Amino acid sequence: MPKYFQDELLEQHLRTYLGDLDPATMTFLRSRLEWVEIAAGETLMAQGDPGDSMYISISGRLRAYVKDDGGIEHMVREMARGQIIGEMSMYTEEPRSATVVAIRDSVLVKLARADFATLLATSATMSIVLTRQIIKRLQTVHRRSDIARPITIGVLPITTGVQPLEFCRQLSAHLETAGKVQIVDAARLDRELDQSLAQADVNDTEADRRIALYLDAIEATNDYVLLVGDDHPSSWTRRCSQRCDELLLLADAAQPPELHQTEAQFLLHRHGRTEAAEFLVLLHDADERCPSGTRKWLARRPVTSHYHVRPALERDMARLARLLSGRAVGLVLAGGGARGCAHIGIYRALRERGIEIDCVGGTSIGSVMAVYVGSDRPIEDVMKIARESFSRNPTGDFNLVPLISLVKGARLRQTIARGIRQLLGRPTDVEDLWKNYYCIASNYSLASEQVIQSGDLSRAMLASIAIPGALPPQIEDGNLLCDGGTFNNFPVDVMRNMRGVGKVIGVDLGSRKRRRIEITEVPGSWSLLRDRLRARAKRRFRLPSLMAYLMNVTVLYSTSRQRENRKLTDLYFNPPLERVGMLEWNKFDSIVQHAYEHGREILNGMSAAELSLYGARAAGK
Repeated sequence: MPKYFQDELLEQHLRTYLGDLDPATMTFLRSRLEWVEIAAGETLMAQGDPGDSMYISISGRLRAYVKDDGGIEHMVREMARGQIIGEMSMYTEEPRSATVVAIRDSVLVKLARADFATLLATSATMSIVLTRQIIKRLQTVHRRSDIARPITIGVLPITTGVQPLEFCRQLSAHLETAGKVQIVDAARLDRELDQSLAQADVNDTEADRRIALYLDAIEATNDYVLLVGDDHPSSWTRRCSQRCDELLLLADAAQPPELHQTEAQFLLHRHGRTEAAEFLVLLHDADERCPSGTRKWLARRPVTSHYHVRPALERDMARLARLLSGRAVGLVLAGGGARGCAHIGIYRALRERGIEIDCVGGTSIGSVMAVYVGSDRPIEDVMKIARESFSRNPTGDFNLVPLISLVKGARLRQTIARGIRQLLGRPTDVEDLWKNYYCIASNYSLASEQVIQSGDLSRAMLASIAIPGALPPQIEDGNLLCDGGTFNNFPVDVMRNMRGVGKVIGVDLGSRKRRRIEITEVPGSWSLLRDRLRARAKRRFRLPSLMAYLMNVTVLYSTSRQRENRKLTDLYFNPPLERVGMLEWNKFDSIVQHAYEHGREILNGMSAAELSLYGARAAGK
């Protein structure tokens, strides 16, 4: 790297990442820092190695892995520019706690241990910066893998007819709300370097170095760089795939899902430990009601995730920009029987304030209501279809001989199937929802929580809502699946791990207060029956029905987890529904209205600055 470029970059990055350093500290750092260039796939440090230095990432992207006691390696962090790496060993003098590998060609500066000690002793500013980073890392170590937002994003067309440059111009307009954006294609690179270098052979060392310096300079002065690949496997397309933090694979969803030549040549055989995350972006017409056939696209390519986008709709392009920049809003809906109708009321309050939901997940009835959100239908349609589906009791077909469940489940299956047809027009898969979706089931066979993000949508919901003893379980791949509330009734932790999600909104249906039982012994069956025949106000025994008891007892374990999951939410709703029974479906309108009013109350109590973090409009706007 040329000396002038070194000095300019170093000065800029030290002030950006470390703040206003005093002249003496700046002079010391510039004299002691050593430039390090590392190629994609190379290891910067290995777990267990001596901790003899720390690094500051200037450009590129690295990934940290930790081996557990069983020798299995887990990815724990991704680090982009500005990240300080390896400083923990400087403090503890213990071996490296992780292996750090370059995902793509990266440039760092290195500070030796002896110089580190001198720096801490002479610079209070540097000591504060490092201490803050350590505290932040310790606060999030148990929450999720730390994924730095992407800076350089490769955009590769993988079907004919896609216009990647125009797509990037549209995307750039929305990314600019998060930072400065530059778009680079082969023509721009050749024009600005005044030489035809983009298509130079990848083994041309001099051409590759000039391109690398040019792209490093652009990356250093922008928050996002979109590298636009060609529509064929050219040298420039290869460079785009190798120099990015993340890859967007653009495909016309109306075309067959075959592998493109670019994928076959450049992407399929990369090492999973160092490859950039790949995202399939399926492009649709603006008037398409619901995607279809997504599973076939995903079966052919090992992507991290997928997004459905209608480029003609501003809200879809804005959603993709939020997901890429780590500002997406996730909505998590808890289980709770008929109380789950409250989710519709909260969603209505959010929509009225202009809050867009980008990802959605839930458990039990929350998994069903999450589909209404994921369908991206207008709130008026959502309200109408939900009312038609759930104002009639979907759990009223009792078994005369309850060998596996008290309820046959046929009526619930019909309710779910009818709702999907009305929402989406046809039976569909989880992957076909406009917004990325998950639901939680309990795997009885494996005694574990199961996150469902693929497969038949109706079967996924039926598994998540199959309350043990009350509703029949689902069988998938030889496993018995039942209500997810047994393990995780409020799955905020799952949403926190979704890539791109920055803010999490949670709707909890747990009771706000303890229900005290005033009697000392449970009466006999005949006494209970006679008591149930009385008007509600005249009943002596305030005991739950068998169905309500079964529904509640299955979530006792996950209820204890809900308190922890609540801490993971950024915006929390818990509508007051103590007087609503778990099976009182006939109270649909009342439940929705109470939740709507609760939602408005919470939102109206937030400041304009707080609301802006969710893209909300001010009250009355």
